[in-house]
Amino acid sequence: MSCLASCCATATCGLCTSVASGISRRSSRLAYCGLFGAALIISWIFREVAAPFMEKIPWINTFAHPPSKEWFQTNAVLRVSLGNFLFFATFALIMIGVKDQNDRRDSWHHGEWIIKVVMWALLIILMFFVPNVVITIYGTLSKFGSGLFLLVQLIILLDFTHTWNDAWVEKDEHKWYMALLAVSVGCYLAAFTFLGILLIWFNPSGYDCSLNVFFIVMTMILAFAFAIIALHPQVNGSLLPASVISLYCAFLCYTGLSSEPRDYVCNSLHKNPKAVSTGALILGMLTTVLSVVYSAVRAGSSTVFLSPPSSPKSGAKHPLLESEKLEEGKDKEENKEARPVSYSYAFFHLIFALASMYSSMLLTGWSSSTESAELIDVGWTSVWIRIGTEWVTAALYLWTLIAPLIFPDREF
Repeated sequence: MSCLASCCATATCGLCTSVASGISRRSSRLAYCGLFGAALIISWIFREVAAPFMEKIPWINTFAHPPSKEWFQTNAVLRVSLGNFLFFATFALIMIGVKDQNDRRDSWHHGEWIIKVVMWALLIILMFFVPNVVITIYGTLSKFGSGLFLLVQLIILLDFTHTWNDAWVEKDEHKWYMALLAVSVGCYLAAFTFLGILLIWFNPSGYDCSLNVFFIVMTMILAFAFAIIALHPQVNGSLLPASVISLYCAFLCYTGLSSEPRDYVCNSLHKNPKAVSTGALILGMLTTVLSVVYSAVRAGSSTVFLSPPSSPKSGAKHPLLESEKLEEGKDKEENKEARPVSYSYAFFHLIFALASMYSSMLLTGWSSSTESAELIDVGWTSVWIRIGTEWVTAALYLWTLIAPLIFPDREF
């Protein structure tokens, strides 16, 4: 057994070394996504199997009357999440102010992968030795961090829809205008069809489900309002962003309603909770990963989000310094202008740190252990957070339409 363990450890180290050495500057973003994805998988596994082991750890099970199995599952997920959060938050702090590739921290961001993987693994392991009170505080802070992640997600979506619309309008061709109209109408048809289905699923006959009806009807009203305001002559809007935001709001409405407790009579999904839970887990994790990847790439390279300022032009260099370099006989490469970084490294890592918080809330039902351990993202806390996110989305989009009218002297 000892020989087998030694061989496995040697093979694993060799594999890690090979993979780490193969990570280039272009693939470094994917490598960070890989670490984040690995943390998600570990969190999921620990959520399912770690409770019996957690109960035997004396500095974790300090209770006279041990809590439920769900508490240990939630605690395990939060500990993995905290290690992942500290890893990315540390790099976010280190990378503040990186402007060009001559900065030594640029090589830290793109290289030294063996050290970074070891650091990531050690942080996750060490989190299982911290007191329970630290995890409790982190669980509370994660709710606010998750809200920030959702807010960034909303801003990125708004930016994406406007960029998409502008790109097709700039082509100034009939076929692209028709494509815009087709996509817009398609999104609106999908949104209202989906909302109609939600009325059937979450408003069963014989029960008073006025709250669910209110959520769904409010979403329909918002979708109509988006189109009316966007097409108003005085508003510089378009139907494509309005339709995409309407479809996204319908999706958020569904996620909120599907998070209602399974014993709630207005939730028809309680007839097959395990299948719904598995679907919610897959959809939620996939949405989270896609959001993280897109947000990190898009926001990290956007001038709106903490992008580094451009490096000074070569013509602005002091002539005495240039002459000193020539006299010292330095290479031509040193005389070249430093290449600016293509995106904000600090914001890139911040996105992953906030997403670590959000994924932990998704896996633990927003730190609520009142539901069955087999259910994902279930509970009234999750319901109101999802519905609140939908309303914030609507408010932000409407603000982008009417703000130029209220403040005509400002540039939006």
